[in-house]
Amino acid sequence: MTGPEHSCGIVGAVADGDVMYHIHRSLNVIQHRGQESAGISTFLDNSMKTVKGDGLVSDALSEEKMRGFVGNIAIGHVRYSTVGSKGEINAQPMVVDYSKGKVAIAHNGELTNHKELKAKYQESGWGFMSDSDAEIIAKILAKCLAQIDDPIEAMRAMMSELDGAYSLVILINDRLFALRDTYGFKPLCIGKTLKGYMVVSESNAIDSVGGTFVRDVLAGEIVEITKDEVKSYPLDKPMPKAHCMFEWIYFARPDAIMDGREVYDVRKKIGMILAEEAPADVDVIMPIPDSGRAHALGYSIKSGIPYEEGFMKNRFVGRTFILPSQEEREAAVSSKMNPIKSTIAGKRILVVDDSIVRGTTLKILIKSLKNAGAKEVHVRVGSPPIIAPCYYGVDMKDREEFIATKYSVDEIRDIIGADSLAYISLEGMVKALEIPADDLCLACANGKYPTFIPGEVHRFESE
Repeated sequence: MTGPEHSCGIVGAVADGDVMYHIHRSLNVIQHRGQESAGISTFLDNSMKTVKGDGLVSDALSEEKMRGFVGNIAIGHVRYSTVGSKGEINAQPMVVDYSKGKVAIAHNGELTNHKELKAKYQESGWGFMSDSDAEIIAKILAKCLAQIDDPIEAMRAMMSELDGAYSLVILINDRLFALRDTYGFKPLCIGKTLKGYMVVSESNAIDSVGGTFVRDVLAGEIVEITKDEVKSYPLDKPMPKAHCMFEWIYFARPDAIMDGREVYDVRKKIGMILAEEAPADVDVIMPIPDSGRAHALGYSIKSGIPYEEGFMKNRFVGRTFILPSQEEREAAVSSKMNPIKSTIAGKRILVVDDSIVRGTTLKILIKSLKNAGAKEVHVRVGSPPIIAPCYYGVDMKDREEFIATKYSVDEIRDIIGADSLAYISLEGMVKALEIPADDLCLACANGKYPTFIPGEVHRFESE
């Protein structure tokens, strides 16, 4: 709730029969990963056909737009912009021509060398219709495909030019491919459907179409997906990994399985460790819905303090961060979260949240709890303090916006109006993830980046 904004979601499917239900259904399931635009591309009758638009899947890919839009192979995308302005021109999939046909790409992540690549190719005469990463990736791949007959080798050549985070689904004419960058920043997994296979950002989308989770796409792996099999082209040598910690803490739905870990189980373990590290003498535990629920449940289980729902969430209020003024944003937060007075009045409350970035929303919610009669409001946070920007596809760009870079924990406590405040330790969070710290991207919490970023500390630099 008080965490950063989401990255994007991608899906691809091929089957012996129409796949549009699988694609459209999957995009609805991963809608939480991006609400600005949505799109689908399919290769049919020897041509690439695309439908896309601004807004939620239900609007961008409405029944009217989808009428007659069929195909046995397709890719889809939901977008939250971190590079590139809002608007349909930046909606994905991105489709480009090359000498032997068409390429369509849907991308989750963010290139750290986006500006350099764009400037380089503009100088050589390329034109760009959008300002998104996906168009650059698509055009580089088209260039490589024109030079290299083997699509796998062409994709490897493309990957050699890209820095940063990228999980991709790709149509090269009537062939479907998917890949993850060598660090595995963003999730991507494979599923078996009744009549074919699919690949998607989160495994819950596979469940939603009656499919079976097969496995994650490995970091650095390229896969070709047909209706009959998944062909794997893994890296030929081990590379450092950097799975984004925020996928488990905040982004993904709790029912997703990513890189061998169920999100719900991780969040519950975070709450249990948080209860050990930062106990509280309170009457009731309550979450900031929705992403704080499993954290709060874990805290309740470990501490033995009762769990209650303390806020009623209005799911039909729009996203508050897009409103133009602080006053409007505060009013929208109040209308989005209303305290349940019977849970709160006269009690000492422990609020569990997944993360704190700017602290403004939490401040409003704590005030509303005290106005509803809470005797005390204590706060526990399921991620370490956010102190450094993300360059890999999370909307956390400016250090000056992070409350933890400017204030101590005690000062933040006073600013948000809490009676006490504590965060999980970095070590505690890694323990809950059960993934080695060297295989995670922890840069937003420790300021050490898995790739080389000018002016930033690389994670393997000696201190």
